[in-house]
Amino acid sequence: MNFKDYIRVIPDFPQPGIRFKDITTLLKDGPAYKAAIMELKSFADTVNADVIAGPEARGFVVGAPLAVEMGIGFVPVRKSGKLPFESIKADYSLEYGKDALAMHVDAITPGTRVLIADDLLATGGTIATTIKLIEQLGGIVVGATFLIELSYLDGRNHLGDIPVKSLVQY
Repeated sequence: MNFKDYIRVIPDFPQPGIRFKDITTLLKDGPAYKAAIMELKSFADTVNADVIAGPEARGFVVGAPLAVEMGIGFVPVRKSGKLPFESIKADYSLEYGKDALAMHVDAITPGTRVLIADDLLATGGTIATTIKLIEQLGGIVVGATFLIELSYLDGRNHLGDIPVKSLVQY
Protein backbone atom coordinates (compact mmCIF):
# COMPACT_ATOMS: atom_id res chain seq x y z
CA MET A 1 0.00 0.00 0.00
CA ASN A 2 1.26 3.48 -0.80
CA PHE A 3 0.66 5.29 2.49
CA LYS A 4 1.65 8.65 0.96
CA ASP A 5 -1.70 8.55 -0.84
CA TYR A 6 -3.40 8.84 2.57
CA ILE A 7 -1.31 11.71 3.97
CA ARG A 8 -2.39 15.30 3.28
CA VAL A 9 0.32 17.97 3.06
CA ILE A 10 -0.69 21.39 4.44
CA PRO A 11 1.54 24.27 3.32
CA ASP A 12 2.59 26.99 5.78
CA PHE A 13 1.31 25.25 8.92
CA PRO A 14 1.94 25.92 11.76
CA GLN A 15 4.11 28.70 10.36
CA PRO A 16 5.26 29.91 6.93
CA GLY A 17 7.67 27.55 5.19
CA ILE A 18 6.55 24.39 7.02
CA ARG A 19 4.80 21.72 4.94
CA PHE A 20 2.83 19.88 7.64
CA LYS A 21 2.21 16.18 7.03
CA ASP A 22 -1.38 15.61 8.17
CA ILE A 23 -2.03 11.99 9.16
CA THR A 24 -5.69 12.56 10.04
CA THR A 25 -6.57 11.56 6.48
CA LEU A 26 -4.83 8.21 7.04
CA LEU A 27 -6.36 7.72 10.48
CA LYS A 28 -9.92 8.22 9.23
CA ASP A 29 -9.52 5.43 6.66
CA GLY A 30 -9.94 2.25 8.71
CA PRO A 31 -8.33 -0.18 6.24
CA ALA A 32 -5.36 2.14 5.58
CA TYR A 33 -4.85 2.83 9.31
CA LYS A 34 -4.98 -0.90 10.08
CA ALA A 35 -2.55 -1.67 7.23
CA ALA A 36 -0.11 0.95 8.54
CA ILE A 37 -0.22 -0.47 12.06
CA MET A 38 0.24 -4.00 10.75
CA GLU A 39 3.24 -2.98 8.65
CA LEU A 40 4.80 -1.32 11.69
CA LYS A 41 4.02 -4.49 13.65
CA SER A 42 6.05 -6.53 11.16
CA PHE A 43 9.08 -4.45 12.11
CA ALA A 44 8.17 -4.34 15.80
CA ASP A 45 8.01 -8.13 15.98
CA THR A 46 11.72 -8.28 15.06
CA VAL A 47 12.95 -6.19 18.03
CA ASN A 48 11.38 -8.20 20.87
CA ALA A 49 10.02 -5.22 22.81
CA ASP A 50 8.40 -5.57 26.23
CA VAL A 51 6.53 -2.27 25.93
CA ILE A 52 5.91 0.55 23.47
CA ALA A 53 6.47 4.21 24.35
CA GLY A 54 4.75 6.95 22.34
CA PRO A 55 5.34 10.70 22.61
CA GLU A 56 2.32 12.97 22.94
CA ALA A 57 0.11 13.30 21.11
CA ARG A 58 0.26 11.60 17.73
CA GLY A 59 2.60 8.94 19.12
CA PHE A 60 -0.44 7.77 21.06
CA VAL A 61 -2.42 7.02 17.88
CA VAL A 62 0.49 5.03 16.48
CA GLY A 63 1.91 3.40 19.60
CA ALA A 64 -1.29 2.40 21.43
CA PRO A 65 -2.86 0.38 18.59
CA LEU A 66 0.54 -1.15 17.85
CA ALA A 67 0.85 -2.22 21.49
CA VAL A 68 -2.64 -3.75 21.39
CA GLU A 69 -1.79 -5.68 18.22
CA MET A 70 1.38 -6.99 19.88
CA GLY A 71 -0.27 -7.79 23.20
CA ILE A 72 2.14 -5.60 25.18
CA GLY A 73 1.81 -2.43 27.23
CA PHE A 74 1.91 1.21 26.14
CA VAL A 75 3.72 4.02 27.97
CA PRO A 76 2.62 7.58 27.18
CA VAL A 77 5.40 10.15 27.03
CA ARG A 78 3.62 13.40 27.88
CA LYS A 79 4.26 17.11 27.67
CA SER A 80 5.70 18.41 30.91
CA GLY A 81 3.10 19.11 33.60
CA LYS A 82 0.49 16.66 32.25
CA LEU A 83 1.30 13.59 34.32
CA PRO A 84 -0.43 13.11 37.70
CA PHE A 85 2.31 11.03 39.39
CA GLU A 86 5.96 11.70 40.16
CA SER A 87 7.80 12.07 36.87
CA ILE A 88 11.10 12.85 35.22
CA LYS A 89 11.42 15.59 32.59
CA ALA A 90 13.72 16.57 29.74
CA ASP A 91 13.74 19.63 27.46
CA TYR A 92 14.13 19.36 23.67
CA SER A 93 13.99 21.36 20.43
CA LEU A 94 11.32 20.87 17.77
CA GLU A 95 11.56 21.59 14.05
CA TYR A 96 9.91 24.96 14.85
CA GLY A 97 10.26 25.54 18.61
CA LYS A 98 11.10 24.13 22.05
CA ASP A 99 9.20 21.93 24.49
CA ALA A 100 9.66 19.38 27.32
CA LEU A 101 8.63 15.74 27.72
CA ALA A 102 8.00 13.73 30.87
CA MET A 103 7.44 10.13 31.98
CA HIS A 104 6.24 8.67 35.25
CA VAL A 105 9.16 7.44 37.33
CA ASP A 106 7.66 3.94 37.39
CA ALA A 107 6.75 3.78 33.68
CA ILE A 108 9.83 1.76 32.75
CA THR A 109 11.71 -0.63 35.01
CA PRO A 110 15.42 -1.31 34.54
CA GLY A 111 16.07 -3.78 31.74
CA THR A 112 12.70 -3.22 30.01
CA ARG A 113 13.02 -3.45 26.22
CA VAL A 114 11.23 -0.43 24.72
CA LEU A 115 10.11 0.29 21.16
CA ILE A 116 9.32 3.94 20.47
CA ALA A 117 6.41 4.63 18.12
CA ASP A 118 5.45 8.04 16.72
CA ASP A 119 3.84 9.57 13.68
CA LEU A 120 6.84 11.55 12.44
CA LEU A 121 10.62 11.58 12.57
CA ALA A 122 11.80 15.10 11.71
CA THR A 123 14.92 16.54 13.38
CA GLY A 124 15.01 13.72 15.93
CA GLY A 125 14.68 15.99 18.96
CA THR A 126 11.47 14.47 20.30
CA ILE A 127 12.70 10.91 19.87
CA ALA A 128 16.20 11.61 21.23
CA THR A 129 14.53 13.12 24.30
CA THR A 130 12.24 10.09 24.63
CA ILE A 131 15.32 7.84 24.43
CA LYS A 132 17.01 9.91 27.14
CA LEU A 133 13.99 9.53 29.46
CA ILE A 134 13.73 5.78 28.85
CA GLU A 135 17.44 5.25 29.46
CA GLN A 136 17.32 7.46 32.58
CA LEU A 137 14.79 4.96 33.98
CA GLY A 138 17.02 2.01 33.02
CA GLY A 139 15.10 0.96 29.92
CA ILE A 140 16.72 -0.35 26.75
CA VAL A 141 15.53 1.24 23.51
CA VAL A 142 15.38 -1.57 20.94
CA GLY A 143 13.96 0.41 18.02
CA ALA A 144 11.84 3.26 16.77
CA THR A 145 9.05 3.23 14.23
CA PHE A 146 7.23 6.03 12.42
CA LEU A 147 4.50 6.58 9.89
CA ILE A 148 6.54 9.38 8.27
CA GLU A 149 10.20 10.34 8.11
CA LEU A 150 11.39 13.72 6.84
CA SER A 151 14.70 12.30 5.63
CA TYR A 152 15.99 15.73 4.50
CA LEU A 153 16.14 16.78 8.19
CA ASP A 154 18.52 13.89 9.11
CA GLY A 155 16.66 13.04 12.33
CA ARG A 156 17.78 9.42 12.08
CA ASN A 157 21.37 10.57 12.68
CA HIS A 158 20.40 11.76 16.19
CA LEU A 159 19.08 8.37 17.32
CA GLY A 160 22.33 6.46 17.58
CA ASP A 161 22.39 2.91 16.28
CA ILE A 162 18.86 1.85 17.18
CA PRO A 163 16.92 0.20 14.34
CA VAL A 164 14.45 2.58 12.65
CA LYS A 165 11.45 1.83 10.46
CA SER A 166 9.39 4.50 8.69
CA LEU A 167 6.54 3.76 6.28
CA VAL A 168 6.84 6.95 4.21
CA GLN A 169 9.79 9.21 3.51
CA TYR A 170 9.75 12.78 2.25
